[in-house]
Amino acid sequence: MSNPKGAQKGSSLTLILMVPSAAIGGTLQYGYNLAIMNAPTTFIQNFVNETFQDRWQLQLENYQVTFIWTIIVSIFSLGGLIGALIAGPMTIRFGRKKCLLLNNIFLMSSALFAVTSRAAKSFEMIIISRVLVGINAGISMNVQPMYFGESAPKHLRGAVSLSSAVFTAFGVVLGQVVGLREVLGSEPYWEYLLASNAIPGFIQLLTLPWFPESPRYLLIDRKDKEACLNALKRLRGCEDQGSELEEILEEEAQSRGMKPRQPWELFTDRAVRFQLLIIIVVSSAMQLCGNDSIYFYASYVFKESGMSADKIQYITIGTGSCEFTACIMCNLLIERKGRRFMLMGGFISMTVWAVVFTIAMLFEMPYLSMACIFTYILSFGMGPAGVTGVLPTEIFNQSARPAAYMIAGSMMWINLFIVGMLFPFLVSELKEYLFVPFAAVCLLSAVYIGMFLPETKGKSLSAITAEFHKLNFKGLAPMPSPQCQAKYQLGQVCRSTAL
Repeated sequence: MSNPKGAQKGSSLTLILMVPSAAIGGTLQYGYNLAIMNAPTTFIQNFVNETFQDRWQLQLENYQVTFIWTIIVSIFSLGGLIGALIAGPMTIRFGRKKCLLLNNIFLMSSALFAVTSRAAKSFEMIIISRVLVGINAGISMNVQPMYFGESAPKHLRGAVSLSSAVFTAFGVVLGQVVGLREVLGSEPYWEYLLASNAIPGFIQLLTLPWFPESPRYLLIDRKDKEACLNALKRLRGCEDQGSELEEILEEEAQSRGMKPRQPWELFTDRAVRFQLLIIIVVSSAMQLCGNDSIYFYASYVFKESGMSADKIQYITIGTGSCEFTACIMCNLLIERKGRRFMLMGGFISMTVWAVVFTIAMLFEMPYLSMACIFTYILSFGMGPAGVTGVLPTEIFNQSARPAAYMIAGSMMWINLFIVGMLFPFLVSELKEYLFVPFAAVCLLSAVYIGMFLPETKGKSLSAITAEFHKLNFKGLAPMPSPQCQAKYQLGQVCRSTAL
C-alpha cells in the first residue's frame, strides 16, 4: 500500500528544493548584479579613462568619467526593462520553468563579454555585458514569482513567492562579500568579479530540469490535465490533489476561451482597473523609494554620511545583511499579518527613518545616519521588497498574469533607471536632504495602499476578484455567480449584475 504521509513529506521536499534551484539563477542574480558594481567603481573608472587615452589621447574630466560610469551602472536597468517586456511572451510560449532555463543564455553571454572586456580594452563590452545581465534579471524577476505563486499551495503561496525577495537580498550580500578587496574586489580581478554571476547560472542549469512545471500553466495554458496531476503529486502529495485541482479547474473554467492578454488590453479593461493601478503604484514605489540605488552607490552615500573610506566596503555588507534578515522575517510574518499590513508598515517605517536620517545629517551625526540607512533597508525588506512580487500572481487571472507582470516589471525597471541615473547627482546636490523626496514617495504609497488594496491573504482568485469588483464597478451589485465571473474576467458585465 502507498504511504500518504510519506508521499506528503516527499512532495514537500520537492517544493523546498525547487525554490533554491529556481532562485539561484533567478532573482539572486538581480541582487548579486546590483551589489558587485560597487566594489570596482574606481578600477572601472580608471579603465574608462585609460581607454580614452589609448584610443584618442584624451584625458577625461571627473564629471565625464562619472557620467560614463553612471551609464555603465544604469544600463542594467534598460536591460531589465527589455527582459520584463519579453518575459510575458516567453512564459506563454515556453512555460515558466523552461523560460528560466533559457534565460541563462543572456547570463552566460554577459559573463563572456565581461571577462574579456579588459583584454579587448573595451569599456563598451562592459556596457553590453550589463545590458545582457539586465535582460536576464528582468526575465527572472517576472517569471520566478509567477512560477512560485502558481506552484505553491494556497496556504504557502505568500511565503513561497516571498522567497524570491529573500534570494534577491541574499544575492546582494553574496555580491558584497565577493566584492571585498580580499576576494575579487581588487584591481587585478575586477573583470572576474563581473563575470562571477555565471556560477549560479550553471548551478540552475544542472538542477532545475529535475523539477516540475507550474501545475496551473500545464492545465490552463497547455490543457494537459495528466501533466498537471503529476506535477501536483510531486509538489503536494496524494492528500491535497482534489481540493487544489478543483480550484485550478475553477480558474480554468473562468479563463476558458480567453487568449493570453496583451499589456495594452489591461489599460482599457475596466474589470482590472484598480488591480492595474495597484501594481503600477507599488512597483514604481519599490524603486522610487531609492533603496536599490543605495546598493549601486553605497560608497557615495556613506562617504557623504562621514564614514572613513577604509571602513566603507565592510559597512556596505551590513546593508545587504539587513535586507536579507528583514526578508526572512517578512517570510515568516506574511501569512500571519497579510500583504496589505506588511506593505503599509514597510512604507510608513521607511518614511519615519528617512526623516530621522535627514535630521542626523543636518546635525552631523554620522553614526546615526548610518543606523538610519540600515533601518531604512530593514523596513524595505519587511514590506515592499517581498510583497510587491506576490501581488500580480494573486490579483490577476491566468490569462492576464503574464501581461500584468510585464507592466509591473516595466515600471520597476524604468524607475530604477531614472533613480540610478539621478542618484549620484542627488547625493551631491541635495546632500543632507537626500532622503526627503524618498520619504514623500513612501508616505504617498502607504496612503494609496491603505485606501485601495484589499487583503489577499489566504483568499482564492474568485474572492479577490469580488473584492476588486466593488472598486472597479462602483454602484453595481456583486457578481451573482461563478458563471458570470467568466464574463467579468473578459471585461464584460453580466446582464443580471448590471441590473
